[in-house]
Parts: sequence; structure tokens; C-alpha cells
Amino acid sequence: MPIKHEPLRDALPRTDTDRIVGGSQLLGEMRERIRLKHYSIRTEQVYLGWAKRFILFHGKRHPREMGEAEIVAFLNHLAVERNVSASTQNQALNALVFLYKQILGRETLTLGDIATAKRPERLPTVFDRDEIARLFRHLEGTHKLVAALLYGSGLRLLEALRLRIQDVEFGRHQISVRSGKGAKDRVTLLPPDLVEPIRIQMSKASELHQKDLADGLGEVYLPYALERKYPTRLWPFSGHGGRAE
Repeated sequence: MPIKHEPLRDALPRTDTDRIVGGSQLLGEMRERIRLKHYSIRTEQVYLGWAKRFILFHGKRHPREMGEAEIVAFLNHLAVERNVSASTQNQALNALVFLYKQILGRETLTLGDIATAKRPERLPTVFDRDEIARLFRHLEGTHKLVAALLYGSGLRLLEALRLRIQDVEFGRHQISVRSGKGAKDRVTLLPPDLVEPIRIQMSKASELHQKDLADGLGEVYLPYALERKYPTRLWPFSGHGGRAE
């Protein structure tokens, strides 16, 4: 019977990983090991998603019964039949190496004859000021504010989307980025032109948060031990955990 391959996007739920793990003891152990190493929630989602797809690709065989040949077959399938990018294939490889080394105890993996996805060589496209101005004229609301943070403060997309109120210092005109790439903190500038738009967004977010609380919602994702320390996950908007989103 041919194996049905689910779309790549369906393997990665946006927040919780319970849907990926399901009742799988192996994936549950993998998630615990990822959290012990304090990897980001995105890494958790991605690694578990690829491990599950690998298992489904081989007819739900247990990874302990498989090895290098099955890993190579899966990676070749991604490159040749699914035509994924080089970064996507490498992401899948890293997830499977983690699974076999950290969970199954395979210290050495000899992977040969992998059809590597072609990494295109492109020159970076740099907009001039007029092009940037034309781009922003087509944006409005939250999308415009997020784009302005990317351009004016040098934030990455997820850093802008996860920006918290307590990390914006209007008096110093600076933004504190928590757990950025490589789990590193840093400080960047807050352009004066963004002060008022951010204040307006905070006001809108406060109203939305109060409505969510009234509807029995308002929970947020909490990493590591904080989820056990604060089981309700309901935060006052003006306190820790409030976000300008």
C-alpha cells in the first residue's frame, strides 16, 4: 500500500507540540530531551515534525529498527521528489541526527550518497530609500509597524512578533531582545518615529487582552519550568509577559 505523505506545512503546528507527539513514547522522550537542552519552541516544533514525518515515510516503523539507509532514503526523497530547499533538507537532517544520537544512543552515523538539494547562489537585493518609502506606502496598521521594526530596529520577524511591553524602553529609545538567535540577548535602538505607533498598538493590545480574558482566553506559551510555576498562564497585561502584539 503506498504511503500517504502529508503536506510539509501540516507537520509543524504553530504553538503546541501535543498534536505531533500524540501517544508516541519516542516523540515524548525526544520532546523532553529538547526541553532539557533549552532549545527554542520553534526548534522543538521543527525537530518533532521531521521525526514524525520520517516515521510515517517508512510505514510507521520504529526508528530503532532503521538506520543510515532509511535516513538517506528519506533525505533523497525530500530533495528529488519533494524538491525542498537546501535549508529545509538540512533542517530535516539535523532533526534526525538529534533523534538517533540523543534519543537512540547512536553516536556515529555514516550518511553517504545523499542527493543534496541545490543551494541557489543569489546576490542580496538591497532597496534604496525611494523603494523603501514606496513599500511602506502600501502597508498599514500592525503589518506596517512590524515592517518598521524590522527595518528601523533590525529585529528578526519572530523577535518583532514576540516583542513584550517590558522590553520597550521609551525613555532610552531602545528595545531589549530576549533569547534571540542563538539564545542570546541584545539591545537595539528604538527609532523616535515608532514611539507613538507602538503606544497605539499597546493600547489596542490591552483592549484585546481584556476581551480575551472575558472570553476565558488570554493564555500564553511559557517555556521550561515557568509553565509549571504559573499553571494558569493568565497574565495581567501591564505586568510580566504583556506583549505589544
